[in-house]
Amino acid sequence: MPGIQARTILTISGSLRQHSFNKDILHALAASAPAGVSFNMFEGLDTLPHFNPDITEIPAPVQVFRELLHAADGVIICTPEYAFGVPGSLKNALDWVVATGEFNQKPVAAISASPLASGGDKALAALLHTLTALGTRMTAASSLSIPMVKKKINELGEVTDLATQQALEGVLGFLLEEFG
Repeated sequence: MPGIQARTILTISGSLRQHSFNKDILHALAASAPAGVSFNMFEGLDTLPHFNPDITEIPAPVQVFRELLHAADGVIICTPEYAFGVPGSLKNALDWVVATGEFNQKPVAAISASPLASGGDKALAALLHTLTALGTRMTAASSLSIPMVKKKINELGEVTDLATQQALEGVLGFLLEEFG
């Protein structure tokens, strides 16, 4: 369409499970995106080696991750909560870009989803803390905690809870507004 610039959103699920509520949420966001906005799911968290600042030759999976981040206009991360924090594989991925600037001034949305009533609030807080250190562009509208997620997504991976759908639309709206 004339006048609409195509935008790409990179999505990252903090879960390594083949089928996870976090991936379902990211797929639901992609399905609700307006024309001109494409979603690209990063599937390589489990391929990234352990972060080590002494490594001088950047491993290929890390280079791919950095290139995807660099090319994206915005990022959405959806994570479960493990032991009151983000999964180690997600934190490891973020550690690989602390000093390289791919997240600097990039619009980012952070979502936690949990079967517990807390909604993974501790994981979300930890993720927001890390994303702040990475220099992302975020506001209160760019984060969301989804409690009792098992009751809000059906067996087909569809978000069935209207309030959750609306909250997800709000998070996506934040990114779209940030694109200008």
